Amino acid sequence: MVLVSCGGPPALPAESPPAAAPTAQPVPVIFETLERSLVVETRREDIVDILHGQRVNDPYRWLEADDSPEVDAWVDQQNDLLSRSLQKLPDRNKIHERLERLLAIGNVTHPSVRRTGPSSFRYFYRRRDGKQNQPVLYVRDEVAGDDRVLLDPNGMSADDTTSLDWYFPSPDGSLLAYGLSEGGSEESTLFIRDVTTGKDHSDKITRTRYSSVCWRPDSKGFYYARYPAPGTVPKGESSYHRKIFDHVLGRDPAKDPMVFEAKAMTDFPSCSLSPNGRWLVVSVHQGWSKNEVFLADTQKRPLDFAEVTTGKNQLYSVLVRDDRIFVRTNEGAPRYAVYAIDPNNPARNAWQLTVGEHATDVLEDINVVGNQILTAYMRDAASRLERFDRKGKSLGGVDLPTLGTSDGFSGTHDGKEAFFNFESFAHPDGIHRIDLSTGKVATWAKVESPIRSTDFVVSKGAAKSKDGTRIPYYAVHKRGIQLEGGNHPTLLYGYGGFNVSLQPRFSRSNYALLERGVVYVQANLRGGGEFGEKWHRAGQLGNKQNVFDDFYSVVEHLTANGTTSRDKLAIFGRSNGGLLVAAAVTQRPDLFRVAVSGVPLTDMLRYHKFLIAKLWIPEYGSPDEKDDFGWLFAYSPYHHVLPGAEYPAVLLTTAVSDTRVHPMHARKMAAALQHATGSSRPVLLRSESKAGHGVGKPITKIADEFADIYSFVLWQLGLIKPEN
Repeated sequence: MVLVSCGGPPALPAESPPAAAPTAQPVPVIFETLERSLVVETRREDIVDILHGQRVNDPYRWLEADDSPEVDAWVDQQNDLLSRSLQKLPDRNKIHERLERLLAIGNVTHPSVRRTGPSSFRYFYRRRDGKQNQPVLYVRDEVAGDDRVLLDPNGMSADDTTSLDWYFPSPDGSLLAYGLSEGGSEESTLFIRDVTTGKDHSDKITRTRYSSVCWRPDSKGFYYARYPAPGTVPKGESSYHRKIFDHVLGRDPAKDPMVFEAKAMTDFPSCSLSPNGRWLVVSVHQGWSKNEVFLADTQKRPLDFAEVTTGKNQLYSVLVRDDRIFVRTNEGAPRYAVYAIDPNNPARNAWQLTVGEHATDVLEDINVVGNQILTAYMRDAASRLERFDRKGKSLGGVDLPTLGTSDGFSGTHDGKEAFFNFESFAHPDGIHRIDLSTGKVATWAKVESPIRSTDFVVSKGAAKSKDGTRIPYYAVHKRGIQLEGGNHPTLLYGYGGFNVSLQPRFSRSNYALLERGVVYVQANLRGGGEFGEKWHRAGQLGNKQNVFDDFYSVVEHLTANGTTSRDKLAIFGRSNGGLLVAAAVTQRPDLFRVAVSGVPLTDMLRYHKFLIAKLWIPEYGSPDEKDDFGWLFAYSPYHHVLPGAEYPAVLLTTAVSDTRVHPMHARKMAAALQHATGSSRPVLLRSESKAGHGVGKPITKIADEFADIYSFVLWQLGLIKPEN
């Protein structure tokens, strides 16, 4: 399933103005003030909305336009301002060169396995090596055989911004359904490739963004998810109304019959099909806390979908086998449990509890390979793996190299082998094969890295949030430095939303900072999934302020124990994490020196009017509802920028082709902060062309982006000096 993402204070009464953000205490100005020639003066308009009785100013609404020459010219000015600011930093080129070398450390994904004969298999996996901008899809015909390139996006476009978004091999491994998109848009087009010849069939299906493809056993067709054609739905709704269709190879997709239509336009259906092709399951997600499951017997026509779940506000992840449907759910188990369902009798009271809820660990993923249930748990935001038989008896854990992260297992439904990935802060990703008969584990594919894990230290800590909740974090730093009391330059990263868990992963770019003595801290805030659904719900909707308070508690903990100080602290987040950083800038500008807000949401009163953002209403709430408006207005960063406040140095980033978070958020926030700030520190905007939210971005663009971000951070922390 791919669903796209990205107690608080009481709601403000309608007549109340926004609460004032605290003004930072004056500090010595130790960096050059930007020349006035480097400041962009942005036109303001007198636009006032009355929302639920509250006056809401919006002076930069004109920056929402996508096809305005004035907006384009303003963006060019902002990019010029950024360029002229960073060109004074001689270390930027050195940082860029180091990032190029670090990003040349490859990556690899665990394989999709298909049976091609009684004892033969094909393995499909992605790997990126060296300076390749995009990962390449390889196929291997034996478990220890040679790889051959099946699909290489590199060179498909002059700037390597064509990306392979997803792929689904057919059951016999003879065909591959895959999606390509351009310029980071994620607007996929579906193609079919013959695995033996490497040639594409004539089939071409557009509007298959984040598609779910379920091949039938004969490999002659599949069920898939598709969005509506332009003009068939009201304006602005083409990113919704996702439906499931039936395709036969060679048929005009326009003639594909629809087999499932969700109830609401924002519902997000995806399909699963049993290996024998009989049982078709559609999971319909309605946000990140609820989904419904429907089941149809394909031997009966027309298809008649029966509701399997009870419509409760819970999550159900479905794995379909010929004789059973396995469901990982948080219904009655906030840390998740596994049930087995007889598809001939899917009534809720007939479900069989197979793997019960763990006392402390969160069950993140399951797969059923052969007669074993393979599970991935999370304990204190790090992974552990365990095997069970089909009745739920534990067969023991699977040893992992160190504290780190695995996304779970892959394998065929009737196989005797499985594969799992593993990575950690100081170990790049590798793929391991486990023989399910013996439990023996061997490395199947790995990435070579010049980074010596022994040169760096990973430690765990915890802060206490405003309401007393324990907020854990990981800290990574060079070996030999004293963390507490060392007053180190520090980069704090956070997210806190959409049930997304921040776990120990190998970030190549981070080493450009770690090698310079910067401490990297990753906070596990409420709103994520690190401790189950209660943790998630404690940071969504009206509880969103908890996320911000959790973040501030980690900052205060790090400064109280002397790890860092305000003048040496930078904060960073992307997407929902960009919202976190923007809220911190307006709520607690006194806590840190530098803020980087990547592809952020900042206008929470109009966010739902753009792109796919209506999908996020279950996570944030709707400004059209009075109660929701109260909590959204209470923290919406754009609406809490105050004239004269001593704001830190701020860099906002966005991308023209972002089809998730509209660039208007970063534009409006940059304009508001530039107009209002009472400090001498810069507020800069980086707007990138031919790039999107981040998926599919070529390595060259990633190096450029992070060279700008890290140069800005190091400059403002005083670690590199500008030339006069």
